[in-house]
Amino acid sequence: QAQLVESGGGLVQTGGSLRLSCSASLPTFSSYAAGWFRQAPGKEREFVAMITWDGGRTFYSDSAKGRFTISRDNAKNTMDLQMTNLKLEDTAVYYCASDPNKFGNEWKVGSWGQGTQVTVSS
Repeated sequence: QAQLVESGGGLVQTGGSLRLSCSASLPTFSSYAAGWFRQAPGKEREFVAMITWDGGRTFYSDSAKGRFTISRDNAKNTMDLQMTNLKLEDTAVYYCASDPNKFGNEWKVGSWGQGTQVTVSS
């Protein structure tokens, strides 16, 4: 049984919005930070946003800052990513991750979801 399941991906036009959700069956999900990453075709997986275990602090990549909002509901064991003003370059598979930690230039996470496709068209 998958421990992290993403939903909400789809096809949207440039300038549009999408809301991604991550549902966690991990019993410890609410105890750790969580985040969103994405991987575009032919590119490496990259960091998008992260939220602390209590939702008190959030962090964003430069490309996500000002357009994306990460949030979580520990009572429901869920995490969302509200994406607005979407651009063609936001097209990617988006992954939910538990307990992300950065070591130098490398990210290590506790668990990955299976990913959800976001396609932005002109």
